[in-house]
Amino acid sequence: MGNGWSLQWKVGALVCGRRTEVQRAAGENKTQRTWWATAGTMQFLAWLMVAICFLPGVTTTQHRAGQPMDSTNVGDGLQEPEAPEVMFELLWSGLELDIMGQLHIQDEELASTRPGRRLSLLLQHLVPSDLEGAEQRLQQFQDLRKGPPLSPWDFEHLLLTGLSCVYRLPVASEAQERGRWAQVFVLLAQETLWDLCKGFCPQGQPPSLGPSASTLDPFP
Repeated sequence: MGNGWSLQWKVGALVCGRRTEVQRAAGENKTQRTWWATAGTMQFLAWLMVAICFLPGVTTTQHRAGQPMDSTNVGDGLQEPEAPEVMFELLWSGLELDIMGQLHIQDEELASTRPGRRLSLLLQHLVPSDLEGAEQRLQQFQDLRKGPPLSPWDFEHLLLTGLSCVYRLPVASEAQERGRWAQVFVLLAQETLWDLCKGFCPQGQPPSLGPSASTLDPFP
C-alpha cells in the first residue's frame, strides 16, 4: 500500500466531497450553459480519476530528479505522505474557506492532530490561493507532462491544487471567473490522468477528456 495508496485516497476524497457545490455555481446566460456542460465534464472526470487510481498496480512512487515545487520553507517532514485512512478522514471531514481565502480543515479536533497540522501547512503555504497562482501551477505540471511520473510529493500538490479549485469555484463572484476555475480544474484532472497513465495507457495516451479539456490543452 504505502505512498501510492495515500495519494489514491486523496483523489477519492477530492472527488466525492464537493461535486454537488461545483454544479451549483452556474451563471444565468450563455456562460451558464457553457458552465453546466463543463460541470458535467468535471463530474465525469472526477469519477474517472477515482476509477484509474484504484486500478491494481497504479502508483506514483517514482521520483524525478528535480521537483517543480519549492518545499524548503516548510520543512522536509511535510514530504512524507500520510497513511491513506488518515488523509481520507481529513479530506472527507470537509474544508472551509476563510475571509482571507485560505482553506482550513473544518473539524477542529482533526485539524489539531499532526496529520491535520501538516495538511493545513500544505494548504496555506504550498497550494495556490488565487486563480493566477492556480493557472501558473497548472502550467508547471503541463511542462512536466512528457517527463517521468511525478514524485508522490508533486502528485500530492497536483491533487490538492485541484481540490482547492473545487472549493474556490462556487464563491467566485463573476461567471467568467467561475468558468476559469472550472477550466483549471478540468486541466488539472487531465494532468492527473496523464501522470497515472505513464507506462500503462496504450501509446502513452490517457482516456478521452472531452472538448472542454482538449480545446484548452497546449499539447496536441
